[in-house]
Amino acid sequence: MRDVFIIGTGMTPFGKHKEKGCAELARMAVSEALKDAGVPPDGIGASFYANTAQGAIEGQYGIKGQLALRPLGLERSPFVNIENACCGSSAALYLAWTQVAGGFADVALAVGTEKLYTDDREKKLAVFNQKEDTKSVSDFVATYMPTVADVQPPPEAVIDEKLRSIFMDAYAINARAHMRKYGTTWRQIAAVSAKNHHHSTMNPLSQFQNEIDIEAVLAARIIAWPLTLPMCAPVSDGAAATIICSENALKRFTGQPVKIRASVLKSGSNHEFGDYERSACRLTAVEAFKQAGLTPKDISVAEVHDGSAFAEISQIELTGLCAPGEGGKLAESGGTALGGRIPVNVSGGLESKGHPIAATGLAQVHELVLQLRGTAGKRTVEKARFGMAVNGGGFIGVEEAVSCITILERV
Repeated sequence: MRDVFIIGTGMTPFGKHKEKGCAELARMAVSEALKDAGVPPDGIGASFYANTAQGAIEGQYGIKGQLALRPLGLERSPFVNIENACCGSSAALYLAWTQVAGGFADVALAVGTEKLYTDDREKKLAVFNQKEDTKSVSDFVATYMPTVADVQPPPEAVIDEKLRSIFMDAYAINARAHMRKYGTTWRQIAAVSAKNHHHSTMNPLSQFQNEIDIEAVLAARIIAWPLTLPMCAPVSDGAAATIICSENALKRFTGQPVKIRASVLKSGSNHEFGDYERSACRLTAVEAFKQAGLTPKDISVAEVHDGSAFAEISQIELTGLCAPGEGGKLAESGGTALGGRIPVNVSGGLESKGHPIAATGLAQVHELVLQLRGTAGKRTVEKARFGMAVNGGGFIGVEEAVSCITILERV
């Protein structure tokens, strides 16, 4: 396979875009990526467009990408629309990478876009209450919540049942099982959230840009104990785009390249809850490091899918950035903060930067490209050489339905 390089990225601010739809947000991100790369629209050899909710929110179910990007001049070349839950744009980049690495295109575009804010309650429910998704998570919660019933909140914790989310219940079960097995504390989980909210104060594209200390995180409204509101990713609108090319094509463009050392996409599987070695994230990480010819110790900075604060702890352990059971301690010690041993979610993560479902994966990549170029401003990780994006989407059985890991290198 050929070496592949990122030559352009673009990203909108994440948050509420009341006057903009999916298509306009996508055009904003793609226009920025084209400018960053110095690539004209007719220079794109293949395009991959990820979206999850546009059908439910805006009523457009088919040919979303062609309708969105034809106005920019993207036409004639292969164009594929993708839905893969939170992994949508990660999968888009993976497919674009296969095209360029395999020699089928010299230049390819990946984009993810999402419009989730709406005043129409029925439309919002249509996105988050899909029948089979909800059933899978509900079955997991019904089966495994009793197994962690002995891990109880402190007496002062006030739980408002009206705030419950079935998806956060699933995260909470994993968190409580981890607390029992390894002694991870509520405060350590809060340290992850406080750290990510601090990072977001340095990211002008973040949905939230305010400091929240550990005490405030612990005192916030509880969604599903031990998860409080600041520990959970918000609903967001936004888009992100990435342009990649072969080594031979680099000389044609002006963008500062970043090399893709690994791109791995895997489905989850049926296995016992808590089986560390068979988890989708773990298996994806093993293959990604093998493909890259690297080890977890080589990683300088990571962006992981912190749909909840605990998810960050889980993923840094599953990917080998720290040993099993050490993630909470590492966060509490400052080891995952900017300036720490392995900075994680310096963008602010999903908890603070925001989580427009299908755009999340390429937002992670956008952040890593800035880090490896040394252009992330005050949040730049000094002398970063290798960056890793860890993303997951959907839920089937006891884990995510799909997992994707991308490893990048400064050149």
